[in-house]
Amino acid sequence: MNTRHTRFRRAAVALAAAAVLPLALTACSDTGSDSADSGSGSGSASEASAPASADNAGTGTEDAAAMDQPFGPACSTVPTTGAGSFDGMAQDPVATAASNNPALSTLVTAVQKAGLADTLNNAQNITVFAPTNDAFAKIPQADLDKVLGDKAALTKILTYHVVGQKLAPADLEKGSFDTLETSKLTTSGSGESYTVGDSARVVCGGVKTANANVYIIDTVLMPTT
Repeated sequence: MNTRHTRFRRAAVALAAAAVLPLALTACSDTGSDSADSGSGSGSASEASAPASADNAGTGTEDAAAMDQPFGPACSTVPTTGAGSFDGMAQDPVATAASNNPALSTLVTAVQKAGLADTLNNAQNITVFAPTNDAFAKIPQADLDKVLGDKAALTKILTYHVVGQKLAPADLEKGSFDTLETSKLTTSGSGESYTVGDSARVVCGGVKTANANVYIIDTVLMPTT
């Protein structure tokens, strides 16, 4: 009886083990599948996010590069090659660079009459708001001739167009800056549309010279004091 009883118990244990083993393998298989799915999902998320990050980084770089380029309707009138082009102006100090731009010839004459060319060329890290020839043409000729003949008055006006720091477009959005003339100059705007003072508009901004950032404007600025 003992022998038969022992055999019976061994058979029962074997049957129980045979029944449990498939369940264990199924559980292991499900766990592995879940892990694989989880790993696969994680990999997919990583793969999905990686290109997005790369795209975002690329977009950010492109946006930064775009903001670093000259902008505005009058930029199309700047020569594409030579010393008066954007690349050419970037190699020269600001007074010299302006002298190579045909649209700024009246400003250059005024700077020379005021004896400011060397001062501007030797200054470091400045911003110049440069009126176009058309901007000077808005001033009645008699008044313009009078100012051009008055060195003190001319110097006061021209130095009002110069800020003693390099200003990026973002700085102009809502700014108030000390000029070399010592008065405050306010700016406002966004994107590619900016106003300087009460009414001057930036018609070509973000122009770089060797020592200055230049914003070409459509109106001559007049100090209030």
